[in-house]
Amino acid sequence: MNKLYYGDCLQVMQQMPKDSVDLIYLDPPFNSNRAYNAIYKDETGRPLPDQIDAFCDIWTLNDETERIIRSLPRTMLQEGLDDSVVKFWRGWMHALRYTNPKMLAYLPYMTERLLQMKRLLKPTGSIYLHCDPTASHYIKVVMDNIFGEKNYRSEIIWKRHNAHNDKLYGAIHDTIFYYSYGERIIPDEVLIPLTDKTIKRYNRSDKHGKYQSRDLTASGSSGGESGQPWRGISPGNRHWAPPRVGKGKYAEYIEEHFIPNYGDITGVHARLDALDAAALIIWGNKGKPRLKHYLTSDAGMPPQSIWTDIEKASGDEDEGYDTQKPIALLERIIKASSKIGDVVFDPFCGCATTLVAAQKLKRKWIGIDIAIHAIKRVSAVRLKEKSGLVEGCDYEISGIPKSLEGAKDLHKRDAYQFQKWAVEMVDGFVTAKKSNDGGVDGRLYFPEGEDDELKAMKLQVKGGQRVTPADLRALAGIIDEQDFPMGGFITLKTLGRTQRQNFQDFCRTKGTISIEGREYPRLQVLCIAEILEGKKFDTPLVRGKSTTDQLGLFDDQV
Repeated sequence: MNKLYYGDCLQVMQQMPKDSVDLIYLDPPFNSNRAYNAIYKDETGRPLPDQIDAFCDIWTLNDETERIIRSLPRTMLQEGLDDSVVKFWRGWMHALRYTNPKMLAYLPYMTERLLQMKRLLKPTGSIYLHCDPTASHYIKVVMDNIFGEKNYRSEIIWKRHNAHNDKLYGAIHDTIFYYSYGERIIPDEVLIPLTDKTIKRYNRSDKHGKYQSRDLTASGSSGGESGQPWRGISPGNRHWAPPRVGKGKYAEYIEEHFIPNYGDITGVHARLDALDAAALIIWGNKGKPRLKHYLTSDAGMPPQSIWTDIEKASGDEDEGYDTQKPIALLERIIKASSKIGDVVFDPFCGCATTLVAAQKLKRKWIGIDIAIHAIKRVSAVRLKEKSGLVEGCDYEISGIPKSLEGAKDLHKRDAYQFQKWAVEMVDGFVTAKKSNDGGVDGRLYFPEGEDDELKAMKLQVKGGQRVTPADLRALAGIIDEQDFPMGGFITLKTLGRTQRQNFQDFCRTKGTISIEGREYPRLQVLCIAEILEGKKFDTPLVRGKSTTDQLGLFDDQV
């Protein structure tokens, strides 16, 4: 069954079986602020305030990042990378510490995950990594080391829009790195139809139809048979490259229409002899042989490395995410590098364009996202409403606790992911920094007036079984000291009657805040059991928030 996972893709991938996916497409995060703003504005109709930028910037050096940097050399060796790669990695990371610390924080994060993707990819599989120029040249080095430079196939340039800006050489493209463990026959369905200009190049004809002449050599010298003279003619600093079955469409055309056993001919010179015997070679005035290439064999041109024919997502397809990719882009990739029934995997699935395209093309799919806001919207809108899929029948969601026992299990397995889940379940946004933040684990935004700037309730999550009024007093001290209007305390432990009364008594000492004629408690407490029942903190609704609830995003997860 197709699967949609909630969680950090690193932890999810570590549980997935080796050699289990045919195609990986990923559009990993770099500018996390854009992602958070897109999700929040999509759900509420209002963007996050400017001060969220520093709050959501996860690419900073901290204890967690330093741990990853120290542990990666050992992990690289365990995953089969050469010792020379590990030595290079150490030197590179040392240099980045002084030249680009933000990139130093990002690359270990991506390297950890790309190593897992290498483990999951079948020996015949392909991977496409989508990025912008901010980190593309760094990522290319990492991918060469992990997937092998010999398996690098192309750097695809996608012209994402035609708009111009005031900058000199304004950025209007993304980069997609393509690696594959095996060459594939190009499916007819990805071929681009011939233009009138291309058709005019077939300017010769014989009894078999129109044709044009093409070179029988390819770039690069060779020490083997392909580099040796044939019939006294040297390929020069190139090498002979007659069509070969399994490497291109024209070889199959030759076998079907002219030389029935062409695919069985293995020698380069032998294939050239067979082509000449079948009158498929033209001998020019200068004695150089060229190949007849018939128009009837040409179903279209394979996509080249610059894609200008696919527009950004628009119309009903547009989900409002600035970083959303068009379905046509993913369809081309999936058609080119997989077949019906293959498994397509997107470890950063976001608004699920990869999953929608894979479903449409009858592929199996697996998606992962770390934001519960994205997972729930994907399920409700893109999979259920727009694609007509049924959860539990066509796909399943894993990783979102649906019971108190599930929440406890998540906390035991990954305390940080539990913290994220708890904050996001009350519509808050978690700090992306896995470091000591003074007891603040997230923020829940709300307006003080119809057109006022958003304010924030500071959220604190306690996952242990020992919860005391001192923890609540600490949060109260933070909101007083930092002048925040409200604070929300979330506890995994279900409070007993006496303990709950003590907590409520203390909350009342912090008073209320008046917003548009209504009083709201400044300090509030929720247990995970209550959150699973659908309870939220008592704050003003941000405009548009009610539309999210109408989508049913929370109905089937509590």
